[in-house]
Amino acid sequence: GGIVGVLGYGSGIIGRYSDLPDEFPGLEHFHTMRANQPSGWYYTASALRELCDIWDKHGSGVLNVHGATGDMVFLGTRTEELEPCFEALTAKGWDIGGSGSAMRSPSCCLGQSRCEWSCYDTMEACYQLTQEFQFDLHRPSFPYKYKLKFSGCPNDCVAAIARSDMSMIGV
Repeated sequence: GGIVGVLGYGSGIIGRYSDLPDEFPGLEHFHTMRANQPSGWYYTASALRELCDIWDKHGSGVLNVHGATGDMVFLGTRTEELEPCFEALTAKGWDIGGSGSAMRSPSCCLGQSRCEWSCYDTMEACYQLTQEFQFDLHRPSFPYKYKLKFSGCPNDCVAAIARSDMSMIGV
């Protein structure tokens, strides 16, 4: 997938090389990785520590808790650290999210787990479609990125209407 990647995956890595390595030392390589978020974006403190420990070891230690995709976005690593980081993530049960012309990681509101307005189980629907389309997250088959978002009610807390290609909103 693109200029860099991990074995068997066509997305999830956003490659970046600097044309000015002498002017910006340490940024010759500054690749970004995306880790799939859990449904409803629930992270335990131990899961966050686990992710941060992996990124401290294999990357810059800098991350965005959530991008527009809902993925955990790891900012800045070297090419030779991509595969070891991916192996460390998968060994702990994490997977990388979509990037480029791929299905992006589906995301949802917290739904019935914490909201009385939710009309359906958004987390279950999101999980099932994530499993169904996992191949498309990893091996781009679309001409352009494609996003699915699930909102449990018309309040649309995840901005599914504004930020996805297919919105599933409970009514």
